[in-house]
Amino acid sequence: MRYGAKVLFDEVSTAFTPGKRYGLTGPNGAGKTTFLRLLTGDLDPQRGTVVRPKKFGVLSQDQFAFDAYRVIDTVIMGNKRLWAAMEERDRIHAKADITDEDGMLLGELEGIIGEEDGYSAETDAALLLQGLDIPDALHERKIGELQGGQKVRILLAQALFGHPLALLLDEPTNYLDLDSIHWLQGFLNNYDGVLIVISHDRHFLNSVCTHIADIDYETIITYTGTYDDMVVAKTQVRSQIESQNAQREKKIAQLNEFIARFAAGTRSSQVQSRRKEVERLQVTELARSNIQRPFLKFELKRPSGKHILEVEGISKSYQKNVVVRNFTASVLRGEKIALMGRNGAGKTTLLNALLANSPTTPEAELRKTSGYDGAFLDSGEVIWGHEASVGYFAQDHKSLIDSGTTAFEWLRQWDPQASNEEIRGLLGQMLFAKDEGIKKTDVLSGGEAARLIFCKLMLQKPNVLVLDEPTNHLDLESINALNIALQRYHGTVLLVTHDHDLIDEVATRIWHFELDHKITDFKGNYEEYQAAQAQTVQA
Repeated sequence: MRYGAKVLFDEVSTAFTPGKRYGLTGPNGAGKTTFLRLLTGDLDPQRGTVVRPKKFGVLSQDQFAFDAYRVIDTVIMGNKRLWAAMEERDRIHAKADITDEDGMLLGELEGIIGEEDGYSAETDAALLLQGLDIPDALHERKIGELQGGQKVRILLAQALFGHPLALLLDEPTNYLDLDSIHWLQGFLNNYDGVLIVISHDRHFLNSVCTHIADIDYETIITYTGTYDDMVVAKTQVRSQIESQNAQREKKIAQLNEFIARFAAGTRSSQVQSRRKEVERLQVTELARSNIQRPFLKFELKRPSGKHILEVEGISKSYQKNVVVRNFTASVLRGEKIALMGRNGAGKTTLLNALLANSPTTPEAELRKTSGYDGAFLDSGEVIWGHEASVGYFAQDHKSLIDSGTTAFEWLRQWDPQASNEEIRGLLGQMLFAKDEGIKKTDVLSGGEAARLIFCKLMLQKPNVLVLDEPTNHLDLESINALNIALQRYHGTVLLVTHDHDLIDEVATRIWHFELDHKITDFKGNYEEYQAAQAQTVQA
């Protein structure tokens, strides 16, 4: 498969075996989603063939395709044969007069419905929805009435419904909270068909996958083991080939030197044998890797005071819905706090309340990302400490970037004193190569917009980073770079993410949003928090 001069796959032959779970990895633009579309039949290969099972589940990427249907029906549609039989049966029953021919057809349809476990379909669908945190009260509602995150979980239930022989999931953890991700991991680990999943969540891949199918070098290489196992094996294979090539190149250079010295002399037979040996020792050609690794480094223009933030008795409701209730906390310089809890629990609301009282967050930014109305708190007080300067990465980060300009010019406005070389250097670090710096902001992808916001934060050098879902549009290499940069950062971090490894390796403190609108403030890392929770449950 190729697009113009860009080759995605060339003479790729691979197979996926029942009972094994494959992570499909590769950098953005390598062709992961294209390959999945080739497997499902949405795209035809330009050359070659694809053999697929009759029944497979696919996570739909179109969140609006089922807006007119009930939630429960949308899930059952995952079994196309069953849904078609049920619709046809209902059509016949709706007739005023049923013919003998209709009666025979009804018998056939009831047989299909029985074969496909149609009589327990609503119960089975409801169990899937409950596992994905879609409560019974929503099962009769229309999809169009629900929020985006809920729609994604319903479409995931649709893909899982009906015991498909293969499951093809493109970024299934997007918009899922950690509890739902952990449920999904358990479900997939018990799935006995073929699983092929694209994900940029390293912990998820390590928890679920038995194999990694890595798209790189214009081909697909399958490695046994987890994502981390693949990284080690891939590095070793690459190093081995490079080492062999270095030895061959050295040998070829020695042979060519002999040929050059004696080609015109009397040792022609020896020269000829060495020419043949040079041909035999041709260097193994290394296709160019698609992987690009950004370089993130957050520095401080100046340190903050020791007491960076005081939160005293803050509460926030929307109409009758309580989101945050009477929360008090004191944050010290250098603490890295992960805000955790179910989607809709109030994590972004709390960040907005803190930002609205920040001395360095422009009100215009909050208006763009959250519908800021100037009154983020019903009660309580937020006090930022001496010299606090806040850098902000919004969940809806693309709205922070003005249209009608270039990436370079948009970045320049945040520090007019910065030299052109410094700005180009930052863009280069975040993979905006050469002319991409003059790319129009209107056409930036989600991943490019995220990387441009990180350029801004590196340019501003704030001593507090407030990051709301920063990994949503990043590939694995970028997420790993962010993880390392946050670990090395000497400032204070407030982080909302559902990336397990990011929480595990960065956070020194947890704010967990509970179902009763209270926030548990745990001073310790995620592993210590989990251990404390386990002890509480046992008690």
